[in-house]
Amino acid sequence: MPEAPQHEVIVIGAGFAGICMAIRLRKAGLRDFVILERADDIGGTWRDNRYPGVAVDIPSVTYQFSFAQNGNWRRVFAKGAEVKEYADSLVAEHGLRPHVRLGQDVVSAEFDARRHCWLVRTAAGDEFTARFLVSAHGVFGKASTPDIEGVGEFAGRTVHTLHWDQDYAPEGERVAVIGTGASSVQLVPELAREVERLDVYQRTPIWVMPRPDVKLSPRARKVLDRFAPARWASRGLVSTGIELAMWLGVTNYTRLPFLTKRIEKLSLRHLRQQVSDPGLRERLKPGYDFGCKRPALSNHYWSAFEKRNVELVTDRIKRVHPHAIETADGTVREIDTLVLATGFKFFEYDSVPGYAVRGEDGVDLRDWWAENRFQAYEGITVPGFPNLFLIPGPHFATSWSWLVMAENQTAHALRCITHARAQGATYVGIRRPAHDRFYRAMRRGHRKSLFTSASCADSNTYYLDRHGEPSIVRPQSSAKVWWRARHFPLADYEWRHPVPDRPKQPGITASNRLS
Repeated sequence: MPEAPQHEVIVIGAGFAGICMAIRLRKAGLRDFVILERADDIGGTWRDNRYPGVAVDIPSVTYQFSFAQNGNWRRVFAKGAEVKEYADSLVAEHGLRPHVRLGQDVVSAEFDARRHCWLVRTAAGDEFTARFLVSAHGVFGKASTPDIEGVGEFAGRTVHTLHWDQDYAPEGERVAVIGTGASSVQLVPELAREVERLDVYQRTPIWVMPRPDVKLSPRARKVLDRFAPARWASRGLVSTGIELAMWLGVTNYTRLPFLTKRIEKLSLRHLRQQVSDPGLRERLKPGYDFGCKRPALSNHYWSAFEKRNVELVTDRIKRVHPHAIETADGTVREIDTLVLATGFKFFEYDSVPGYAVRGEDGVDLRDWWAENRFQAYEGITVPGFPNLFLIPGPHFATSWSWLVMAENQTAHALRCITHARAQGATYVGIRRPAHDRFYRAMRRGHRKSLFTSASCADSNTYYLDRHGEPSIVRPQSSAKVWWRARHFPLADYEWRHPVPDRPKQPGITASNRLS
């Protein structure tokens, strides 16, 4: 028999997806797994993003696992530090620390077709082998840097929201923020309170809705903590509301376009209440339909531009000088600190999964996607890459919480792993017909979604890949995705058993050669 690998499962990444996978493995009685994490701590996005104002953009009751609901959130929308505490508590409560290997930055993973296992190499020079590989790489792990002349030559402090300098004190400084996405919406009001001058460079406006965020009273927290039905009820009500808005208004946009228009009216009313200057309102108003880009929630973002020390700059940036930014109209604004609120790399060649993955015949997953476009069966498996589960893969995103999506994808992976173990199979590969059938269903589903409308084409949204396709989004309801993750046809996969090594035949020597 071929030599057995070191581990049954390798999980790459100790963010919420990796944590969820590890918890599922332990609950299934599978303890022979290891979690490889590139950083010096667990937590993924909530370990890395620590800029002022960082918080969840959906209510806390939905930003948690269904099997580990926290009834003690301090706010309706939890701050980033509190979400990190939740991640730490999960790792501690489920005994995951012994499985975690910190400081292991994976640089490659290669499938051994003879042994039916994965060989994983890290930047530290270590090698790990496992029957199954779960790449819980997430989508917010690589910062996107703007392609602007001179950015790398700025002589002052440059900081990206993904790598915020905790020792940075902006009081009294002249600060420029490039980008007006979700991170910027949270950061700008915080900086506006402290800096001498704040210039915010906007390429594409963002839709903003009011943020119904309040501190939860001790009594409310006590009820949620001790009374499980209250937790489930609050989670169900919030989730249903978000699901209906996204599923009916965005995923089924061509059938019900008036729902999106209604949400836009609410957002524009919020803008009028926040900004009194008609000219400023017009520059802050998005020119694309609500939902094309990730919207934001804030009670203070738009109003920050009415402060005397804040300027909205909509002229194109010509170049960054060592101590200033010059725009196309010739204006030069001197600054002390440059803040890049320019988001993350999504489904680019070097961003997902972020390292070389070579499947059967040595094919690199990045090259496979470059040739075939971004696609993966049920958002998790790809033909020619057996025993590999991607969290996330193309078409992973449903309507609301990332943690709900992680639950669904880890359920799919666990079903494959446990079935293989029960059958004695060492090879689990998605069949090409099943994979192609799913991809065709995704393309059909997007025909009625908002993302393929002309409005989204100029919105600079990360929902659209380099081919102009919404490869991130899965045009199905969360309920359907939940069901599919637990009931997909097992026949869609090919299950192979180990092939015994052939015994070596005795060699022909001069003494036994026939004359």
